[in-house]
Amino acid sequence: MQGEAIPGVRFDLRELITLRGQITRLARLAQRRSADTLSGANHSPFRGRGMEYAESRPYASGDDVRHIDWRVTARSGRTHTKLFQPERERTTAVVYDRAPAMAFGTRRCFKSVQAAHLAALMLWLAAQEGHRLAATGSGETVELMPPLGGRRGVLRVLDALVRWQPPSGAQESGAEAEHLARALEALRRVLRPGSQVLLLLDPRSVDVPVAAAVARLRAHHDLAACLIVDPIELAPPPPDDYRIGDGQHIGHLHLEAREARRRWQAHFSGLHAQAVERLRRAGARVALVPTDADPVDALGALLRGAARTEAHDEAVA
Repeated sequence: MQGEAIPGVRFDLRELITLRGQITRLARLAQRRSADTLSGANHSPFRGRGMEYAESRPYASGDDVRHIDWRVTARSGRTHTKLFQPERERTTAVVYDRAPAMAFGTRRCFKSVQAAHLAALMLWLAAQEGHRLAATGSGETVELMPPLGGRRGVLRVLDALVRWQPPSGAQESGAEAEHLARALEALRRVLRPGSQVLLLLDPRSVDVPVAAAVARLRAHHDLAACLIVDPIELAPPPPDDYRIGDGQHIGHLHLEAREARRRWQAHFSGLHAQAVERLRRAGARVALVPTDADPVDALGALLRGAARTEAHDEAVA
């Protein structure tokens, strides 16, 4: 059930379509020199060649060892390297974390809303560059939008994002990371080599199996990840006894004591650092994106390689 749009809490299709007007600013912020000499004027904001496999030939001195074709090498007994050719029609995909933890936020918007804004901006930018668009949303049932080009491709994914946003008050099942890993595997099976993928995740969803799935996806695609965080995860709120609720139950969060606030800071700093490290080891570019950040600025910084990956170092009073 989609429900009505509530500013900062639930979004609708119109809200995501409106973000198309920000693409000129995003393109300017994300602009950087491409490392690919074959890319011409179409600079991809992702690192990577934007190439597809053509054939394999015997390895020669100076070839990139990352392109060694291990299957042919094992079969022939002689080292071979893969050759690529420029991909005529590239695919951009987004991965949307549907974990209940995403239906949370204390400033500006919920994590789920910030993730959708980032996804929509990436999709409109990619569509402007002529890419096909794809998406997957994690959940008990994996939902996959195979690559499709043009305005129709964008609108189909945006409509899926509206359907995928987690309901407020949903309870965690403990299987959120497992659902995400399955979604990543499903996406990997439909993408052509050289695609670019934007991951939009809660840090708690990034466990070891998810990192392994990201690494498998990275073997043939370019990856960037936004870990969506709330400002109170970056720094504890002022000392006080806070009433908290999930829409059904009310409790208390005791943060009056210095030690309690120190533990708070240490918990989230460790959680974020672990998620960043796992994704980096898997080969993804990573940024922490707070819910109160301007999504255009945040995505532009990630795409040009200037994104923030650490929380503020603030003293716990």
